[in-house]
Amino acid sequence: MADAIINSLTASSLFDLTGVVAVVTGGGTGIGLMLASTLIANGANVYITGRRQEVLERVTEIYNEAAAKTTGRGKLVALQCDVTVKSEATRLADEIGRREPNGITVLFNNAGVLLGGVHPPIEATAAAFFKSYFDGVTQDHFTQTHATNAVGPYWFTFAFLPLLETWKANGALGQRFVPQVVMISSMNGWVKDSAPALGSFPYLFSKSAIGQGTSTLAHTLLPLGVRVNGIAPGLFPTEARTAPSSGSNELGQTSNDNVEVPFEVPANKKGGSVKDIGAVALALIANWFINGETVLVDGGTLLVHPSSW
Repeated sequence: MADAIINSLTASSLFDLTGVVAVVTGGGTGIGLMLASTLIANGANVYITGRRQEVLERVTEIYNEAAAKTTGRGKLVALQCDVTVKSEATRLADEIGRREPNGITVLFNNAGVLLGGVHPPIEATAAAFFKSYFDGVTQDHFTQTHATNAVGPYWFTFAFLPLLETWKANGALGQRFVPQVVMISSMNGWVKDSAPALGSFPYLFSKSAIGQGTSTLAHTLLPLGVRVNGIAPGLFPTEARTAPSSGSNELGQTSNDNVEVPFEVPANKKGGSVKDIGAVALALIANWFINGETVLVDGGTLLVHPSSW
């Protein structure tokens, strides 16, 4: 009897995601690919989405080839979409629904952009502040950032609700892995200093919206039995934050090595790794007793920067 209890509590048992079906928006690079690769390593089948089909297909081929070498791995499926368009949410949900009659386990609303970053003014004058924060930011910076980071997750959450609800009836799997939406916000939704967001107020505002939206959606969806949780990453190597010009390598990875970080990260100035973000994702999927929470994964950054966390 004790043997059975101990065996059920091993990491390989707790986080065995065989049969789990996940959707990760913005899954071709950065944090999205960190999430997706962690999930397939533990047996889940993962649909990754993004605007660039060639990027999605490249990483899908590479990671599926690697996963196929070991039994018990899952696989990636690449589907192009634009999260800023409302109709894309239902189109993608319909497409995945045709492929997954038992529904999906978890939707990661991960796709994001960081636009409109400015350098703080050197002089403490209204004219200098106007030049930096007004002239330096365009209306499109706000429109595109919010459409991607905050509005898109709203459309996708509700478009995928039927598939999440269907999952509940999926026998033992549906009972073990309670359906869930995971919102990828950011520590920047809580900072008072704009430096960790590279001076981007559009990004700060959009991630603040996601932080509030996570708990509000969790409350709203209680009657359906669909959980909503969040992950708030700190500094992680992504194209949007650290390599907008150079992009990612063939494995979908980017690096912080040559990036000047204008704020303190106590744990590691190069930022977090795939293990740091992947372990949190596994915990949220496996633990049905967590709902309405956002997990901060920032290496202690908000311990040294003014924040409202």
